[in-house]
Amino acid sequence: MFRLTEYMDQLVRKTPVQKYNSQRPVKPVVIWNLTRRCNLKCRHCYTVSADVDFPGELDAAQAFTTVEDLGQYEVPAIILSGGEPLDSPYLFPLAERARKLTRVLALSTNGTKIHGLTADRVAEIGFNYVGISIDGIGDTNDWFRGVDGAFDDAVRGVRELKKRGVRVGLRFCLTEGTQHHLPDLLKLCDDEGVDKFYLSHLVYAGRGDKNRGEDTHHQMTRHSMDLLFQRAWEAVSGGGPLDIVTGNNDADAGYFLQWATERFDNKKVAHVRDHLVAWGGNSSGLGVGNIDFLGRVHPDTYWSDYIVGNVKTTPFSELWTGEDKMLAILRTRPRPLRGRCGSCNLRDVCGGNTRVRALQLTGDPWAEDPACYLTNSEIGVAEVERLGVTPFRGKRYDPKHQFF
Repeated sequence: MFRLTEYMDQLVRKTPVQKYNSQRPVKPVVIWNLTRRCNLKCRHCYTVSADVDFPGELDAAQAFTTVEDLGQYEVPAIILSGGEPLDSPYLFPLAERARKLTRVLALSTNGTKIHGLTADRVAEIGFNYVGISIDGIGDTNDWFRGVDGAFDDAVRGVRELKKRGVRVGLRFCLTEGTQHHLPDLLKLCDDEGVDKFYLSHLVYAGRGDKNRGEDTHHQMTRHSMDLLFQRAWEAVSGGGPLDIVTGNNDADAGYFLQWATERFDNKKVAHVRDHLVAWGGNSSGLGVGNIDFLGRVHPDTYWSDYIVGNVKTTPFSELWTGEDKMLAILRTRPRPLRGRCGSCNLRDVCGGNTRVRALQLTGDPWAEDPACYLTNSEIGVAEVERLGVTPFRGKRYDPKHQFF
């Protein structure tokens, strides 16, 4: 996750750089998909959820054992997600316990069910943050979400939570079919007093993989990021409190560095770059981990084909600190990147970007990320080094293959 407002603020108010200590492994933010059940049918759903019961999901006893382990391991944050987490039969008692065990507890929801007693319960538990997913204004959102009225219900959820003093964010997936709604969504944030805006770039996983043709062209991505930079600058300059973050395309950090270079002196840009290098870009398998609805542990929510282990049989803390080969290599800096990513002079800033996208298109998790929208000259790569990326037609990735 690229915390745009936080790094934009470094151009105004400097804070010391906190460098990563390789001798003290980072404990991850855990994104926990409690259930695959969901009342919507989103075109870009990475879990391919539906409004039915799926077999094999963690029962309440297994879930509570897992949350105790996460607490003892002292993970800094737990994000309860789905499917639709409000469809989990044990969401609220589990969240109540998790609230006492971790510093930050968040809820990632489509927002359509948050009203009345449900909104009361969310507020009572004390979630630090509730992210409500939305994909455009009105009918556009409803088409992407697959259910009429989903937009109005999600906005109702925002209002119900704001009335109860809960910190709320909007989560928006940028695609070619939704990017024109970005200005209106930022206005919606202002109109409704939304605290945070999260722009997610499309990742080729689940239904998002099937709909990869809807990924925005690079120029559209740049245009959208320009708009976010302008809005974030207004915020840190005193024009509004909206906190802006982006996810699933760590090239955003490199593009921001270029934006800053064109507007600020070398000293300020060098300071921001130091912060970005300390962050390190993509943190799959390092600063973020995932538990899915079956209890399987992954390097992040999009690595569904790679399984570290299962919390039904082994605690998350043991799996995360074990000797898994893929986790070890994801934590390597620099990673063994190939193509443009391997030659890029910003790889210490973005960490090689989103490896799953490279995997889905080439069959190789270390190939260049095709969604990087920076030009060769911007990343210091000669034109002849650009590799052609074609859709992968072979067998799906097998962790036993020679990718380590």
